[in-house]
Amino acid sequence: MAMQGLEIERLIKEGLPGAEVEIRDLAGDGDHYAAKVVAPQFANKSRVQQHKLVYEALGGRMGDELHALQLTTQAPN
Repeated sequence: MAMQGLEIERLIKEGLPGAEVEIRDLAGDGDHYAAKVVAPQFANKSRVQQHKLVYEALGGRMGDELHALQLTTQAPN
């Protein structure tokens, strides 16, 4: 079963308190999303480490309920 964009946003915000999250459904199928995440937890972390934090916040749903997620991450300015 596909995930809703609001559910993805909720999970990321719960896992990364203070994060600003923007979700877009790329294909209109509820399976392919893009997420822009700006979070204080990303400060001084590599892009790989930032993405890992997002995947951890999603609690193992990648590849199962959520087929594809294009990530853009950054620390606040």
